[in-house]
Amino acid sequence: MSATPGAAARRDAVTPTRAARGAVLAAAMLTLMAPAVIAPSLPAMRAVFSDVAGADVLVRLVLTITSLAIGLTAPLAGLAADRIGRKPLLVGSLVLFAVAGVAGYFAETIGVLLATRALLGVAVGGIMTAVGAIVTDWFDGPERASFLGLQQAFASLGGVVFLPLAGLLAAIHWKSPFWIYAAAAVVLPFAVLAVREGPRDNASRTIGSEGGPRPGILRPVAGLYLLAFLVTLAFYMAPTQLPFLLAELGTGPAVAGAVIAATTLSSAAGALAFPRLRARWTPSVITAASVALLGLGWVLVGTAHTVAQVVAGLLVGGFGVGLAVPNLNLRLSDLAPAAHRGRILSGLVTGIFLGQFLSPLIVQPLIRTTDIGGAFLWTGLAMTTAAALTVPLLKSREKE
Repeated sequence: MSATPGAAARRDAVTPTRAARGAVLAAAMLTLMAPAVIAPSLPAMRAVFSDVAGADVLVRLVLTITSLAIGLTAPLAGLAADRIGRKPLLVGSLVLFAVAGVAGYFAETIGVLLATRALLGVAVGGIMTAVGAIVTDWFDGPERASFLGLQQAFASLGGVVFLPLAGLLAAIHWKSPFWIYAAAAVVLPFAVLAVREGPRDNASRTIGSEGGPRPGILRPVAGLYLLAFLVTLAFYMAPTQLPFLLAELGTGPAVAGAVIAATTLSSAAGALAFPRLRARWTPSVITAASVALLGLGWVLVGTAHTVAQVVAGLLVGGFGVGLAVPNLNLRLSDLAPAAHRGRILSGLVTGIFLGQFLSPLIVQPLIRTTDIGGAFLWTGLAMTTAAALTVPLLKSREKE
C-alpha cells in the first residue's frame, strides 16, 4: 500500500534518527511514573508529618498535586507546542522536571514539598504534550499506531524501572526517591542535539481546508477525554491505595514499590500488543476490552487475601490500561488537525492527570463505606459491567 501524500511529505521533511527516537522514548519514560515515584514513601511521610493538621489528606495530596498541576497546565503546554514549537517545550520541561523533582529532597515543610510537586507537574504536562505532538508529526497510519504503542510501552517501563528503585530507596529514607527525578538531566542533551520537529502544516484527513477542527469532531473528542479521565481515575487507585492495602497484608515499602511496578510492567505488554490488535480489532472493541480488563483486575485485587493475588489483579488491570492509552492517543491524533494537534492532545493529558488527582478524593467515601479492598471490588464490578453494556452502543456508532 502506498503512503499518503501527507505522510510522504512528513518523511521527506524530517526522518527521525535512532537518537531522536531514543530521546523521545526516554522522555516518555519519565512521565507516567513521575507522580507515583514517592508512593512507597507515603506511610513514612505520614508518620513524619503526623503533627500537621490533616496529615492523612495532605500526604496523599503530595502525591496527587503533581497530577492536578499537569491537568491544569497541559492546555497551556499544548498552546506552547503549537505556537513556539515542540522541541523548545520538550527541552524546557526536561530542565524543570529535574530541578523541581530533586528539590523535593530538600523540602523541610509539607508546604514547600507541595510547591515543588506542583512545579514537577507543570514539567510533566509539557513533556507529555511535546512528546505526543512530536510523534504524531513524525508518523502517519500504521507507523503512527506502532510508535504510539511503543511510546506507551516505554512510559510504562519507566514505572517498571523506577518504582522498585523508589521502594528500595524509601526503605533507606523516605526522601531518597526524590533523586530519581535527576534522570531527566541524562535525557536532556539527547533532546537538545538529536530531536528535530516535523512539519505542522498538513491537516488530518478528517479536517476542513482551513486546518481547524470541524464541529463534528468536538463530541467524539470530548468523549475520549471523558473516557481517559474515568479510566485513569480507577487505575490510579493502585499507587494511592495499594501501599496501605499492602501494609495491612504485612509488607514494607520495598515490596509495595515492586508490586505497584507489576502494573506498569503489564501495561507495557498491553501497549506493545496494541499495534497488532489495532490491525484486527475496531477502536470500540479495544476500548471495551481495555475497560473490562481493568475492571477484572480490580475485582481480583479487591478480593485478594495474599500479595500474589494482588499482583495477579495488577497484571490483568495494567494490560487493559496499556491498551487504552495508545488507543485514545491514536484516535485523537487521527481527529486532530496538524495546526491544532498540540492543543487537542494536551486535552488527553488533562483528562488523564485530573483523573489521577481526583482518584483518592472520589474513592475515599467508598473506602469509608467499605474498606480499601471493597473499593477495588466495587470499582472493578462497575467497570466490567459498563464495558459489557456499552459494546452494542459503541459498535452502532462505528457503523454510522
